[in-house]
Amino acid sequence: MPRSDARRNYARILAVAEEEVAAHGADASLEQIARTAGVGSATVRRHFPSRRELLEAVFRQQVDALAARARELAEAPDARAALLDWLSALTTYAATARGLATALVRDDRSPAHACSATMTEVGVPLVRRAAEAGAVGPEVTAEDLIAVVTGVVLATEHHRDPAGEAQRLLALAVRGISPVPA
Repeated sequence: MPRSDARRNYARILAVAEEEVAAHGADASLEQIARTAGVGSATVRRHFPSRRELLEAVFRQQVDALAARARELAEAPDARAALLDWLSALTTYAATARGLATALVRDDRSPAHACSATMTEVGVPLVRRAAEAGAVGPEVTAEDLIAVVTGVVLATEHHRDPAGEAQRLLALAVRGISPVPA
């Protein structure tokens, strides 16, 4: 078990990294993270030997929460509302975690690839139930919807209110993917 000061350093580095990634994207300075956390860069590297490992840790906590939410929603009575609730949460997170959308489209070794794979995996049951309910077409896949969210987030990344604009564009896309039944 790590010493208590090592656990505190880890938690402090991760908290600062979350803020820095939110402010500066996936290319946030590791040296700035170390300075702000009040540790040396060697301490950052001891806990996170690579930028990739640090970014994975930053994204993992929220991705785990989004995955848990998807699993809860998979049993919701209204399949369309469940899918849209989850897509909205995913969009908000991706819009506020600068660099996540870019990382999602880079390559399968990117820090967000595992996050993307997790989101696809937990999205499949939501999409399947929505398709069975006639809320989306049978050709719509979880991968399609992740791509829509990624595109929306990339398109709004430099907007003065990225999350708000991303939600607005997602609503427009949803009207095309899953119009409200008459």
